[in-house]
Amino acid sequence: MIVNDRITGFIRSLEPDEPEYLSRIRKKAEEEGVPIVKKETAALLRFLVSAARPERILEIGTAVGYSALLMSECLGGECGDEIAESAGPRITTIEYNEKMIAEARGNISAAGREDMIEILPGDAADVLKTLSPGYDFIFIDAAKGQYLVYLEEAMRLLSSGGIMAADNVLQEGTLAESRYALPHRERTTYSRMREFLWNIKHDERLETAVLSVGDGVSVSFRKG
Repeated sequence: MIVNDRITGFIRSLEPDEPEYLSRIRKKAEEEGVPIVKKETAALLRFLVSAARPERILEIGTAVGYSALLMSECLGGECGDEIAESAGPRITTIEYNEKMIAEARGNISAAGREDMIEILPGDAADVLKTLSPGYDFIFIDAAKGQYLVYLEEAMRLLSSGGIMAADNVLQEGTLAESRYALPHRERTTYSRMREFLWNIKHDERLETAVLSVGDGVSVSFRKG
């Protein structure tokens, strides 16, 4: 954990109950070891979507659809508000794992959001190249060693004035340690994530904050 467990527990205790269907998805994911956003990260995501009021959202990494559904709750500006109907999907989300795609589609259909959320199957590095610019909000939560690969396409797709958020960027705090303290198999991801953070902090097109929320979240605003 980035902060101590007492602080994390206290922060989580402040959170109001989420919709019952989201609670069921979270419980099942946690029981099965499926990685979804931590509760405090979910709160930040709700805040960002409510404040930004994006017309189009792109998510890289669907998993079981929890984050996409969470964001869909807030598209009206305030989480839980009635959402105006649109001409097409408001959220596009990319997933490679076929089992996750099937479960996400079931969760999205059960919530009645299949017209609002579109799942694109495939490797995000390839799928991103097929998309057209114009996304107001991009959320990256996929293979951590690939964030650098996703970044170039994400910048192409993100509108001026848009927000890009990325989860798990502090790698449970290990990014602050020496790479030589890590098992050899983890060092490549460590180096790539450090480079990702350096790039978004030094890109003149972006204003970026790196937050010790959950497992670390970066939030970047694309300047006009």
